[in-house]
Amino acid sequence: MASVELKAVGKSFGDVHVLSGIDLDIADGEFLTLVGASGCGKSTLLRIIAGLEVQSTGNVLIGGAPVDHLRPHERRVAMVFQSYALYPHMKVFGNIALPLVMSRLNVFERLPLIRMLSPRRHRVMPEIAREVRAVAEQLQIEALLERRPSQLSGGQRQRVALGRAMVRSPAAFLMDEPLSNLDAKLRVHMRSELADLHARLGATFIYVTHDQVEAMTMSSRVAMMDNGVILQLGRPGELYSRPATVKVAQFIGTPTINLLPARVGAGHVVELFGTALPVRVKHAVGSALTLGLRPEAVTAAPVALAARDHQHALVGRLHRSENLGAEHILHVDLAEPASGTLTCKVASEPEAFVDGNRRLALTFSPAACHIFDSDGRRIGDADVQSAAESSVPAPARVAVQ
Repeated sequence: MASVELKAVGKSFGDVHVLSGIDLDIADGEFLTLVGASGCGKSTLLRIIAGLEVQSTGNVLIGGAPVDHLRPHERRVAMVFQSYALYPHMKVFGNIALPLVMSRLNVFERLPLIRMLSPRRHRVMPEIAREVRAVAEQLQIEALLERRPSQLSGGQRQRVALGRAMVRSPAAFLMDEPLSNLDAKLRVHMRSELADLHARLGATFIYVTHDQVEAMTMSSRVAMMDNGVILQLGRPGELYSRPATVKVAQFIGTPTINLLPARVGAGHVVELFGTALPVRVKHAVGSALTLGLRPEAVTAAPVALAARDHQHALVGRLHRSENLGAEHILHVDLAEPASGTLTCKVASEPEAFVDGNRRLALTFSPAACHIFDSDGRRIGDADVQSAAESSVPAPARVAVQ
């Protein structure tokens, strides 16, 4: 196993810059996920680590040693592709054994007729067979070794692709959206299996996905990418609770975060739809802000019970409700002077909150707000002064990060 280090890695196709100055240190045994929308450069970065693409600038180090001059098979990494890339004419055993056969037997020992006369092949093949069966046992596919890929389900093919990577005992596993071809239920199951596999092997995993749920549930750290740069790198919980930019806030979290227009009012107080919140920021009065509010931080209540216990309230009309069984997602059209739609997540039937005109109040604590400047960068966590500290609520100052 080994660490992976990227130093100022860039990639251009002609005048198109796909990656720009990527610096990234991936620790030995870490599970790091590169996440972002299609076209953000995450798969290109993975292919550069594997040696399938050559970077335009920068260096790649594996285990502390530069590998830019090495071919893919010399880098001690194993790649698992989105399409599985299994050989249809080979049985499962042959597909898993292939990397070992290619590395341990010369070209003559692999030829159909000559190989039968090679004493060395007769010594090596039992060793390969033992290693293949050990990997198959780990992945619980021992019973599939004599089948061909066309006789397997999607989940079974994915395990075979993993087995072909595992049998090489690589320094790092590189996975390019390996679960995207599976149905929703099987994806959930395979996420758990991949996390368990990482825990058993203790290997370095670098995983690429556009699915933020996969990134949040499996990773030690997540690197959120956009337009060829890393917007934020941190633990999954950090990207959710302290998003560095509006783009990170929008991408991480389901349902997506509510974004409301705000401004800096007199005394540097944050104003939302003309109402001052007990929050101050170190920005010029009149500056435009964006206030982010997670749907799970919003509470639905009857209009008559709104804005209690230092909470802020917005009144609106229920537009649509999504029943997810254990919870409901409410889409509420805000009433004047507010505008737009606000989403919240509740555990009860929406009928418990709405009146005859389908009106309801959406309440939230200003401390739950994420505040971004006009460029979409995070200003700081909302810091609300407790009513116990002062009989007259005074806005609390938020330091710029």
